[in-house]
This record gives sequence, C-alpha cells and structure tokens, in this order.
Amino acid sequence: MSGSGGWFRSNDNTAKTRVMMGGAFAGSLLLLTTSMVFSWPVGAGGADLTPAEEADLAFDSPAGSCLTWTPPDGTDMARVDCAKPHLFEVTSNVDISAEYPADAPPPDQTRWQDIAEQKCTPSATSYLGGKLDPYGRYRINALKPVDAKWLDGDRKVRCGLQRTAPSGSLIPVTGSAARQDQSNVHDPGTCLALEGQKIGDPIACDKAHAYEIVGTVNLGAVFQGEFPQETVQRERAIELCATITTEYTGGADLAAKGLTPYPDTLQQESWDAGSRKVDCKVGAKLPDGSGLAPVTNSVRGTPGTTPAPTPTSTPGG
Repeated sequence: MSGSGGWFRSNDNTAKTRVMMGGAFAGSLLLLTTSMVFSWPVGAGGADLTPAEEADLAFDSPAGSCLTWTPPDGTDMARVDCAKPHLFEVTSNVDISAEYPADAPPPDQTRWQDIAEQKCTPSATSYLGGKLDPYGRYRINALKPVDAKWLDGDRKVRCGLQRTAPSGSLIPVTGSAARQDQSNVHDPGTCLALEGQKIGDPIACDKAHAYEIVGTVNLGAVFQGEFPQETVQRERAIELCATITTEYTGGADLAAKGLTPYPDTLQQESWDAGSRKVDCKVGAKLPDGSGLAPVTNSVRGTPGTTPAPTPTSTPGG
C-alpha cells in the first residue's frame, strides 16, 4: 500500500451488506456501509513499462476493466481479461472536481466514504443493468487518488465491484459482473467457517466448518413471475437439492453421520434484482438443536465423515 493512502471501510452491521470485516492491510481501516475506498499503487501490465507507468494505466482503467493482485499491498496489481480471476471490476470514473476545486484539501475518511457511496452506487447499479442485489454476489467499492495525485489535480473516484467474504477478505471472480447472475452462490466443494454461530469465510474442508456447498439449483426453473414465499422456496429447493446432494456424496447416509441438508432461499430484493440461484449445503445441528455444530472433512464420497466434537449447546442459532 502507498504510504500516502489507505483502505477505508465504514462501520456496518446491516443484513443487506452481509460484510463482517476484521484486520487491516498496511494502512488505516474503517468499515463502510456499501463500499470500500482505497488508494493503492496499481499495475496495468505491459511490456517495457515501469511500475509507476503500470500504476497510472491501471488506476485510470475505463469501465469494464478488471484488476487483480496478489499481496495485500497491491504492488503487483494489474489489468486482466475479465474472463480470468480478478478482484475488482471498474464500473465508472466519477469526477468530483466541481465539489473539490484545485485548492481544496483531500476529503477526510468519513467524507471519502460518503463520496464512494453517493457517487458509485448509481453508476454500479446502472452497470449491472439497473438492478443491484443487496444480498448478492457483488459489493460496490471505489479507488481514490493517493495524496500526491490529489495535489496534482486528480479528482476522479474509480468505482467498481468486488466480491467479499464475511470477514471482508476478497474472493476472486471470473467473468464480467455486467453479464452474470448476481446470486450469491459458491462453487461445489466450498466449505464455510463457523465462528460461534455465525457463518465465516471459505475454509479448507478438513478444518471445522459450518457448511459444505454440494451444488447449486436454479429456482427460476420452477418459479415464474412473482416472488415465491420462503417456505415454498425451501420445499422445492429441498427437492431440487436432493439429487445433487446424492451425487456429490456418493449416496452417503447423511442422517447416520449426523448431517443435514440445508438449501438456501432468496429474499424479495434478490428476486426483484433477477437472482434465481441458491446453494445446496450440508451441515450439522448441535445435539440440543440450538444451532450449528462444527463439521470436519468433506462429505464428497468420503466414508466416515462426522461432525467434530461439540458442546451439548451453544448460545445462538
């Protein structure tokens, strides 16, 4: 991370963003409502370019460009084809020079957060075809100019989309967000951590986890038109997921292993935004039924998979 910039996020505990972040990279950290504003030196790739030249090219990437990087400080950030895994997709470059003329000091952290939310939400929503699933795959984020660029007159906010895990860590995506279903589904074989009774980040399945994703189903194939009630969704999702779960587990007797299928359902806002897919999951209940029990190892045709030892009860559920 540049010494003149930082990664900013504002505090948010709402269900819609579903972003629970912790830790920091190399700079200050603040939790944002719908977006993160950061100012890393970025690279755009290309022959015979210096790191600074690569940084300038990537930082000024037009809408539709995709960026990726490896270390948290973003020193190897580069533009890539959106068909390849990436961490940021540019949706617009918004000029704020009318509010911040040449002699204006850079906004403070709180103001940057407001700018990112106000300036990036409309353009990102438009980029997605006019509908943003607040419970879906993508979060609205932004790149801001580092202090040196600000002093040189740079007044652009680079808006974009990213996918984040519950901790706030970034999840690579493939394909352009503009042409994808926004459903927040995972690849089969993904396991999600269990932190108390909250669902955490993807984790290796040989570690204690809450759920293992065994596949996804498209509820749009069975429900047409208006939003189906959650209970109706769940009933059909259980039916649709049964075959997928059997194939994934090799026909294992989940009940005998203390495991239970848990299909997801969609919220009204997700349905209205066009999301139709849900995860088929497998997990375990605590003995008293008060919540989830941690599970170790994959259920992908692996004999002997059992829930890890757990207390008889855990607060929450």
